[in-house]
Amino acid sequence: MGAREVGLPDTVGANGLPDRVTIWEVGPRDGLQNESEVVPVGTKLEFLDRLADAGGTVLEATSFVHPKWVPQLADAEELLAGLVKRPGVSYPVLVPNERGLERALRAGVEHVAIFASATETFAQRNLNRSLDEQFAMFDPVVSRAKAEGLAVRGYVSMCFGDPWEGAVPREQVVGVGKRLLDMGCDQLSLGDTIGVATPGQVTALLTGFDGVDRLAVHFHDTYGQALANTLAAMQSGVRTIDSSAGGLGGCPYAESATGNLATEDLVWMLDGLGVEHGVDLDKLADTSAWMAERLGRPSPSRVVRALRG
Repeated sequence: MGAREVGLPDTVGANGLPDRVTIWEVGPRDGLQNESEVVPVGTKLEFLDRLADAGGTVLEATSFVHPKWVPQLADAEELLAGLVKRPGVSYPVLVPNERGLERALRAGVEHVAIFASATETFAQRNLNRSLDEQFAMFDPVVSRAKAEGLAVRGYVSMCFGDPWEGAVPREQVVGVGKRLLDMGCDQLSLGDTIGVATPGQVTALLTGFDGVDRLAVHFHDTYGQALANTLAAMQSGVRTIDSSAGGLGGCPYAESATGNLATEDLVWMLDGLGVEHGVDLDKLADTSAWMAERLGRPSPSRVVRALRG
């Protein structure tokens, strides 16, 4: 059954919202990194191809983190060697440090992302660095990437809450974010890693930055607030939204982190608001249902379950 057949609401005027947003699809990387069983590289390549066929224009393909820490993505070189890139589609990869960047450069990537923490404890657990020491690790990565002509995104995790430290002060998050932007990151993605944010907190955090043109948001749906938080971010002018096909994913370093905002759920909301995004919902739902079969469990996405049973 298609989306139109189940009565997708007519679009309505959406004053204060962007006319169009970019969906940054993290399913192939963030969505799969926490799977207990290794997904074959051929399946990952088909996943990426299906997502591109559905209209995805930014597909985060993999990570060059050491295989010991994220064994699910140990096949990064093999994946990129087999990837047939679509015209007009970007395939960013995550790089944790200079060694990861070197591997990514050898693989011919054009777009990389680094992954920072807004809190001391998560920096220690995820990066084995203090909150301040992480910048010394990232600076040469960003400098080298920019010198090589690559686009660079900076992720900031634990922007609203940390399972060890609790609520995170807004000024602390803004401080980390601004240092990454000043370092040379082209874009900053603000992550609600454990899914505790509410719309008012999202709006308050965004006002701490000097404009939102270079900001993106990345929400997890632990408390069912991901869509509401996304709407709040869009009302503040954010035009890039991270999401994961089928709602796959979590964070291997934060056990309380549940799945990402499902791309299908995001697309359904955007369609209802009349906000352009370029993704075909039916093709995307088919793709997520296909991947759910290969993972051996139902898709967490409510829209996928509604459309595909």
